[in-house]
Amino acid sequence: MELFKKPSIDFIGLRWIPIGASVVVIALSIAAMAAKGFNYSIEFTGGTLVQVSFPAEAKVHVDDVRKSLEASGVKSEIQSVEGPRPTFILREKGTDMAVVDAFVAKAMDALKKSFAGAEPNLDRKDVIGPVVGKDLRRRTVWAIILSLFGIVIYVAYRFENPVWGMAGVIALFHDVIGVSGLFAFLGLQMDLLIVTALLTIAGYSISDTIVVFDRMREKLRTARGIPLKQLIDDSINETLSRTIITVLTVQIVSVVLFFFGGPVLHNFALAMVVGNLLGTYSSIAVAAPLVYEYQTRFGGSRRK
Repeated sequence: MELFKKPSIDFIGLRWIPIGASVVVIALSIAAMAAKGFNYSIEFTGGTLVQVSFPAEAKVHVDDVRKSLEASGVKSEIQSVEGPRPTFILREKGTDMAVVDAFVAKAMDALKKSFAGAEPNLDRKDVIGPVVGKDLRRRTVWAIILSLFGIVIYVAYRFENPVWGMAGVIALFHDVIGVSGLFAFLGLQMDLLIVTALLTIAGYSISDTIVVFDRMREKLRTARGIPLKQLIDDSINETLSRTIITVLTVQIVSVVLFFFGGPVLHNFALAMVVGNLLGTYSSIAVAAPLVYEYQTRFGGSRRK
């Protein structure tokens, strides 16, 4: 299936427009992260986790619990848990026991009033200390760094050129920083689910980049006489339909989750929607042009 019949877009000739736009995205994202920081979830900062369950015969949905708590002025993350009884986990920032006890009392009182015929039960109350949250945040940063480093090694080995690996990771950095900056600017919560989204975005992005690089490598072997500019432009144009079809399949699901997935998946879906757009953009208009710039400036390749 092809969306385009032999496109002939001059990606290399126009390369400074997307590269310049990427520099702006990175700069604005770093500025947002520096100025506002992240709204970390309790996994990273420490907080309280409360599990509440209802009788098995009760028909209680997570939306009902959320509306009940909001009506009483209780703001909390709410997650449903699969099991024989309707069970829900409430997450609240803060580890001070007086504040925790007040939160639990207010939440339980609101639920008892809203579900008079189905008495809620407090199953457990756990406090996650800030030391645990700090350690988890450190491990998360290292997980992302090591993932990117592994991608550099893989791409460099596969294409026998570390420059190609660095170009791919610069494109990944652009995608991950762009989504992170958006979350910092909007004040959206950064939790483990969003970290999963960032790593997923990196995977899709490098996959698209490798498809373009594979075509470039193939042409380097079979079309030795053509100029580097034409070789890269042809490679991007020939894989353009595949790249767009791939991202559309992911985007359709992400958009559906964004609008209909509920509050728990809303931020995850937003990260996927924005990250996929940035990843496709960087795979097409950033990674390969960076290889071209390096090769023509330092690698001895012809510009024509």
